[in-house]
Amino acid sequence: MTLLSPEQQRRAIELLEEYLNAPVDAEGLTPRQRMEDLDRERAELIDSTLRPLVKAYLSGGLTLEDFKTKVDGINKRQQYWGFKGIKGQMFFNMIVNGAESVDECDAELKAAIVEPANDDMAQSRIRTFASYVKRIGDQVVEAGGSNHARPKVSSVPFFLSYFWQLQNRSAWPVYYTNSVQTMEDANLWTPQGDFADNYIEYKRLNVELAELFAREIKRPFSLYDVEHVFWVKGGNPYGKAKPISRPGAATETHTESESLPDARQPTIQLSAIDRLPDSYVPPIVAIIPSLAVGGAEIERVAMTSGSTVSRALEKSAHAAFTVLGYETKLLGQGTGRAPDGLAFDFDDSYAVIWDAKSRAEGYSMGTDDRAIREYVSAQSRELKRRRMLRNIYYVIISSQFKGDAEDTIRMMKMETDVSEVCLMEAAALVSIVEAKLRDPIGVSLGPDGLQRLFSDSGLLTAEEASELLG
Repeated sequence: MTLLSPEQQRRAIELLEEYLNAPVDAEGLTPRQRMEDLDRERAELIDSTLRPLVKAYLSGGLTLEDFKTKVDGINKRQQYWGFKGIKGQMFFNMIVNGAESVDECDAELKAAIVEPANDDMAQSRIRTFASYVKRIGDQVVEAGGSNHARPKVSSVPFFLSYFWQLQNRSAWPVYYTNSVQTMEDANLWTPQGDFADNYIEYKRLNVELAELFAREIKRPFSLYDVEHVFWVKGGNPYGKAKPISRPGAATETHTESESLPDARQPTIQLSAIDRLPDSYVPPIVAIIPSLAVGGAEIERVAMTSGSTVSRALEKSAHAAFTVLGYETKLLGQGTGRAPDGLAFDFDDSYAVIWDAKSRAEGYSMGTDDRAIREYVSAQSRELKRRRMLRNIYYVIISSQFKGDAEDTIRMMKMETDVSEVCLMEAAALVSIVEAKLRDPIGVSLGPDGLQRLFSDSGLLTAEEASELLG
């Protein structure tokens, strides 16, 4: 029995064509070409390292702690599956750290991650492991731990399917949040049962799509290929297909000839759209990447609205932090003598000091780092003194970043009270808002959620934000 109706098949083929016809990136490669390279690298890593590692652990050749550490190291060096995020390695750490018995945890994990013989066995393993994870979470809270230390049962399908795919990549698709959400947005499928039922239906849908796409293009189409169709679409929820961006690479958000939205218009003009919207992001946040790039057309729109691009960007970034659930304060208003704003999470004892920079060619930390250090030093010192916060993060939001910021970041961490310095691409902020609005309970502000994004200094892209948030 097929899962897709004729109309859903037609829509799926539209997504396939969007993927196959996507434009080239700065290196002259289409998403399809780039994904083919990625798949070769993934297959080599599985065959040479990851599958033997899983086999060694299942056969008793590695301790649980050694296995966890090795998996973590490999996925930090080779970021092909998004396993370093909340539903992967962080979930793994929470399970092991929260388990009262290491031996029981070892036995439960081995029973869960070994490849199932069939779909019925896969469902059973998901339910059994989910029950064990829930028990760990209850024990953690009963022992006085916080809810942030509780492993989330919703992470189980991703976690197990990752290990199943390492053992048989032609049979078990990874349960990616991005893929599920894109399927929902395209009205192809909506998860409705329990986690086990949802995964099996997702698996069968992936197989059905692989067969449909293979018939359409008259060549084999793998589960990896299906994954890429939805990853590329999911990475661009606001319009036409675009190349997958890379850290440090320029991403063109709009061209001068493209029509930008009228900032005064609160409603959607039905005559101007041909498909229902599927993004959760409000317009004041969705415009952030365009404001971060700047240009004559967006400047005209800002002037028509009685503002400037830089002030509009500050206002939109402030709105983004507010929508995320922070207590917020807008400060700078283009003065250059103070950060643009503050965002507080008092429950988790941290604050974000942020600046938003509109730059067509990207922002360089060396441009005005001395002035920044002075006001960040004053602001962070004041926050530490008056608010008694455990962590303070400094975040710069811009279209992209250029140059080596390592020395500047190091100096700022030594000379101020900030814990880390995050260089956030504008598209990443939009991606974070999308993730939070889609799953307001699952994506928290704390260390098991958004705080994790700020806990490492350096560049944060939209792809990395999506990966870390699951």
